[in-house]
Amino acid sequence: MSTAPQLVVHRDKELMAQAAAARLITKIVDAQASRGSASVVLTGGRNGNGLLAALAAAPARDAIDWARLDLWWGDERFLPEGDPERNVTQAREALLDAVPLDPKRVHAMPASDGPHGTDVDAAAAAYAEELAAAAGPENHGPVPTFDVLMLGVGPDTHVASLFPELPAVRETERTVVGVHGAPKPPPTRVTLTLPAIRAAREVWLLAAGEDKAEAAEIALAGAGEIQAPAAGAYGRSRTLWLLDRAAASQLPRELYPAASA
Repeated sequence: MSTAPQLVVHRDKELMAQAAAARLITKIVDAQASRGSASVVLTGGRNGNGLLAALAAAPARDAIDWARLDLWWGDERFLPEGDPERNVTQAREALLDAVPLDPKRVHAMPASDGPHGTDVDAAAAAYAEELAAAAGPENHGPVPTFDVLMLGVGPDTHVASLFPELPAVRETERTVVGVHGAPKPPPTRVTLTLPAIRAAREVWLLAAGEDKAEAAEIALAGAGEIQAPAAGAYGRSRTLWLLDRAAASQLPRELYPAASA
């Protein structure tokens, strides 16, 4: 069952990143207090990396027990290990190398020079197996119930590497698939599917900048998920759109409270 999206609009992308980082710290600390550990799905792109950089700079980051945090990724560019374009490489630079994570709990998606070679579909299947192995009986499915799953929203409404009309966004069974022929480079990617995304307790969609305004308007106006993948991304208990004023500029004002602006 989808949860109705809630919107928070910040003055600019810097404030959005700082506020989202503070919100994420609180969520992780609360989850660790109630369940002993927390699991978060990271996103790449300028907004995802901006949030990680803001988290790295936040004094409250030390409230997190980093050794009891599982990190996953929503998608990855299928490139060699250490490639500067890989989401995990950028995440390490922005935050991960600066905090005491348990390496066994950092679940990077396979690289193109990894054990599956250049077979992106085998790499996707392996990540699906890793997710399934981490799912307990309480998760009721083949992926863990992530505490927070973050997604950047592309100007074309894509989330993760689920692009409008392409096969991956139509997937209803598998949790992870290989993407061939993505419309933005690199063309070969690994991505979670909508069924995996919807296993999260909370899904946060990040959009900042004027180039995201039309995408936000389309996705929040009730578009179908095949045409607008962001419209199909929602959490079990909460779906949160975190925007700056530029990204929210085409939305009807009644969609979000004036106080959030």
